[in-house]
Amino acid sequence: MNGGRVAVFNEGYWGLPVKKGAGYRCSFYARSEGGFAGPIHVSLEGKDGKVYASTEVKRVSAVWKKFRCALVSKAEDDNARLVLSVSSPGRVFLDMVSLFPEKTYKRRANGLRPDLVKMLADMRPSFCRFPGGCFVEGDRIANAFRWKQTIGDPAARKTHWNLWGYYSTNGLGFHEYLQLCEDLRMEPVFVINCGMAHEDVVPMEKIDEWVQDALDAIEYANGSTSTTWGALRAANGHPKPFNLKFIEIGNENSGPAYEERYARFYDAIKARYPQIKIIANVPVKSRPVEILDEHYYSTPEWFMANSTRYDKYDRKGPKIYVGEYAVTQRCGKGNLLAAVAEAAFMIGMERNADVVQMASYAPLFVNVNDRRWNPDAICFDATRVYGTPSYHVQKLFSRNRGDVVLGTQVIHEVSGQLQPIKGGVGVGTWATQAEFANIKVVQGSKTLLEHDFSGGMGPFEAVSGAWEVKGGVLRQTSGALNCRVLAANRDWSDYSFSLRARKLGGREGFLIIFGASDPRNLYWWNIGGWGNTMHAVEKETDGLRSIIGDSVPGRIEENRWYDIRVSIRGRRIQCYLDGKLVHDFEDAPPPKVVAVATKIQKTGEILIKAVNFSAEDRDAVIEIRGVRRLKPYGTAIVLTSKNPEDENSFEEPNKVAPVTRRLSGVSTNFQYRMPPWSVNFLKVAEAK
Repeated sequence: MNGGRVAVFNEGYWGLPVKKGAGYRCSFYARSEGGFAGPIHVSLEGKDGKVYASTEVKRVSAVWKKFRCALVSKAEDDNARLVLSVSSPGRVFLDMVSLFPEKTYKRRANGLRPDLVKMLADMRPSFCRFPGGCFVEGDRIANAFRWKQTIGDPAARKTHWNLWGYYSTNGLGFHEYLQLCEDLRMEPVFVINCGMAHEDVVPMEKIDEWVQDALDAIEYANGSTSTTWGALRAANGHPKPFNLKFIEIGNENSGPAYEERYARFYDAIKARYPQIKIIANVPVKSRPVEILDEHYYSTPEWFMANSTRYDKYDRKGPKIYVGEYAVTQRCGKGNLLAAVAEAAFMIGMERNADVVQMASYAPLFVNVNDRRWNPDAICFDATRVYGTPSYHVQKLFSRNRGDVVLGTQVIHEVSGQLQPIKGGVGVGTWATQAEFANIKVVQGSKTLLEHDFSGGMGPFEAVSGAWEVKGGVLRQTSGALNCRVLAANRDWSDYSFSLRARKLGGREGFLIIFGASDPRNLYWWNIGGWGNTMHAVEKETDGLRSIIGDSVPGRIEENRWYDIRVSIRGRRIQCYLDGKLVHDFEDAPPPKVVAVATKIQKTGEILIKAVNFSAEDRDAVIEIRGVRRLKPYGTAIVLTSKNPEDENSFEEPNKVAPVTRRLSGVSTNFQYRMPPWSVNFLKVAEAK
């Protein structure tokens, strides 16, 4: 450096906003060489070079040292810069440069944005599952979340590349999540990596380190200050234990590798901390499952149809935690249609609260400048924030809870006769190599198709994948996803489709296609899907696919021939594997109205929650039995909009938001008109 100013600057992520009169804390590490005499100038500036605030630090030496300074902005600018500059000869080295507003949540150093925390607090959440889903395991073990690297001095925390394609600084770490849970009176639900990533696993001979991480995490959260990790928690500013009660072993892990790792973690945790409630990703045979975590991302129709999912659930089975769910198809960036369907699903969960003990929408937050997933509940940029319609649904349910679920019956008008399932057949694989043989389609006494592949592909046409006919079998050799062949016929109905199949290698099992009118509109029986963990029928409409009916645990072995048959009669679907009936259900259209009633014991109020998933007004006659008389007035809270595809935005943050009005004409038998595409909360009270 030979005179003048040399500077480095940072513009933040999609904006570094400063406000007039607001204070900011800056810190950085620095050392010097080559006779540098200082000082280092620190300033907040506009892109045009206008200085909003400035100060300087002195006594920079050859030894690394942390410097702190305070800045107060003289202007407002949403796109300011933090500038560090020098004008003296020599060399200066910088590390861990940080700038935070003084006004953070609870004015904590390195704290959270108050407006974002308020959005979360307004939901009145009971618990928080952290640090996330796929963020926990990472694409590979080298990128897995390790909680010990996220506590203490932020400058000493190790960054890591995460599955969503960026480096995480881990400034929001294990301790901060626990602190946020305490602040908002949420139960912390910690998800620990169990030695599994998307692409690899920790060998069992090295798994003890990961098991110890789980035990140490519990000690950090709950241990006394006389313990190693409890003492470190106290040193980090929190002597009182956080009282962690729940820990989840892994995220979306499954298969034999998960079975043996779950057992190791379960035994170790229960031996030392028997009071901890353990959440499993899938049903595990070798150890007890106290709570089972289920994740659902699908179409609006799937969520409507599955509002009855838990009505017939085995009450002797494990309790359910719906840890992640959201409408992710036909949802835009978070529209009314998605919110209405999710509300119907939540009504079903509330109706079965004896089974479904916990539920959490996901994901929660997104910076709109870097969307990696749609939708998210809370959208923000550098200065603004708004909630999607789904956010408002979550808020409505959380703020309007009953104590007792009342028996609720919804009586619908009978609609016209449904058309039968029609279409051709096919086979396929997903990241799997397999062979298929002896394909036959029979309609009553009539054979529609019979092919043994002795003369080539015959009526089958390849849609995707690497297919060949050899030795009287149809073989798929690619490891790609969604490899299919079809023999499409739009008019076939009421038939039985049988074949034999053998898995040669890969991750999953077989796709048995039926009711196919074209490659984007069909059904398939996914045998050994989802990492070879379960069987389920899926329906694809205009390229959008979702599960219909119940899924069943199951897997497919390699180098074994299976006898497979799918029977369709009208809209009834029956699926057989080696002669055993696996699925038997009707593909009925989703309901248009879903409802539940609960009672608040303390006040005697009755809450009626109802969804109208249609484009027409729905006139409902509401009959409440078991009470003599109701007060003539109540309250109606309605979430709706003109168009089911309406969304909120920074410009219109409340375009789709609940509206509260007085409800008149209330009695033990009264009428209520539900607007199209609406979520309706009615609150009535017994007259004394």
